[in-house]
Amino acid sequence: MMNRFEGPGGKEARVRYLDGDFQVTSPGAFVRCAVTGESIPLDELKYWSVARQEPYVSAAASLRREIETHPELRSRR
Repeated sequence: MMNRFEGPGGKEARVRYLDGDFQVTSPGAFVRCAVTGESIPLDELKYWSVARQEPYVSAAASLRREIETHPELRSRR
C-alpha cells in the first residue's frame, strides 16, 4: 500500500512550496535539494523557499542559497 508521498517507482515528486506547507502537484517519493542535489524524502522535507520554489536538505543549505542570492548578507554591520 502506498502512502500519500510515494509515487510509482519512487520517482521525483513535483511540489508547490507554500508558507508553512507544501502541495504535491505530481506524485513521487522525494525532491532534490536545490543546493546540494541530494534526495529529500517528502516525509523529511522541512526547508524550502516559497519565493524561489526550491527545497533544501538542511537549514545550512537554505542559508547558503540565501547568501548566494543576497551576497550583502555576508557582511555584518
